[in-house]
Amino acid sequence: MRGQALKLLLFLNVLFLASLLVLPFWYSMEKGLEKPRRYLWQSTDSLFRKSSNQFIDFCSQVSQTEEPDDEQLSEPIKEEPEKTDVKKQAAKPCKGCNKDKSEKIPDKKQAAKESKPWKDCRKKITEMLKPYSKPWKRQEEKHEELRAQLNIKVRGYEKAIITQKNTLVGSMLATDGDKKRVFEVKSEHFDTFLKEPPFASKTYSSCAVVGNAGILANSSCGKSIDSAEFVIRCNLPPLKNRYEKHVGVKTDLVSANPSILLQKYDSLLGSRRKFMEKLCQYGSSMILLPAFSYVKHIVICMRAFHTIQDFGSPMQPIYFNPEYLNDLDTFWRSQGWEAVRLSSGMILTSLALELCDTVDLYGFWPFGLHPQTFKELTHHYYDDVRGKSGFHAMPEEFKLLLQLHSEGILRLHLGDCESKGE
Repeated sequence: MRGQALKLLLFLNVLFLASLLVLPFWYSMEKGLEKPRRYLWQSTDSLFRKSSNQFIDFCSQVSQTEEPDDEQLSEPIKEEPEKTDVKKQAAKPCKGCNKDKSEKIPDKKQAAKESKPWKDCRKKITEMLKPYSKPWKRQEEKHEELRAQLNIKVRGYEKAIITQKNTLVGSMLATDGDKKRVFEVKSEHFDTFLKEPPFASKTYSSCAVVGNAGILANSSCGKSIDSAEFVIRCNLPPLKNRYEKHVGVKTDLVSANPSILLQKYDSLLGSRRKFMEKLCQYGSSMILLPAFSYVKHIVICMRAFHTIQDFGSPMQPIYFNPEYLNDLDTFWRSQGWEAVRLSSGMILTSLALELCDTVDLYGFWPFGLHPQTFKELTHHYYDDVRGKSGFHAMPEEFKLLLQLHSEGILRLHLGDCESKGE
């Protein structure tokens, strides 16, 4: 009995000594684990901002680092006069304008033959722009007539943007891009919708719709654009890196094509910081996503919504209503327009015609030669990258816009704003 007690006492002593050895090691391990856990929390907090003030700080840091956007990797706008040699890739408004000017010309006779297509292009541009050469005067009655038609047939005020009022949980949406596909709205989608229509009972005195055509390069139109009460921009264009003078900085609404999220930001599956750095230049504007045009775009656009929300950005994501886009397509086809699909610029111009008393268009010129100087133009004011051909009928859309300009319904700006005193 006494021997068992001694054995128990010895066991307890060994256990006590072992605990003395293990405790310091365990404590050091705990301290070691706490540090990375605390670091990860701090890192997450710095990335996913929970207030607009913190997001402003984030954007301030972005502006100080001056990291170039994808668009800024191309040559920025220069203030000196443009060169007159013609690029092979430049889009031409007439046949025979796709000649490769980089090829060596063997003699003067050949050179004369090669120059004729360009003369033809100039003639066709001059002929096409005869209505534009006349002094522009706003025709309020014609604008109000078109606005009334749009209000009756497409109802942009109530229907252009999906809201919790016009689209309930369980609603079946027919995607406008693929007519055969129908999508059911679920609660996770419904929660991202605006509660009220953003444009209900609102009329803006002046709106500027800004396209991205190369004609804006060296245009000095920035002040004119920023003077509008409501400024609409297309497809996340760059505004910094000396573009401000030519395109302005004010933004109230900017569209974002899902293909941009897919191609430039890896569908927001990886790091989302680059995407949010891009949005800093648009301030607290609305970002318009055509989430329900194609079923495959819904997940990407929802991911964009949650990214903006997680970073605490003041931007407001909104979605085009596919029913509105279908009605708008039907309306313009009834006016004689024909193409596979309306462009973002045409859709936003249509919305502006309904919402605004006066509508001014900048950066809407689909050809590769300047309409006044006949110098070469890049496809966009920030790069020369072209989209898929055959999807949008840009020259046909321009003719429609030119007709609306000649009727005094909207005003197209082609060329240097300062030289015109605009």
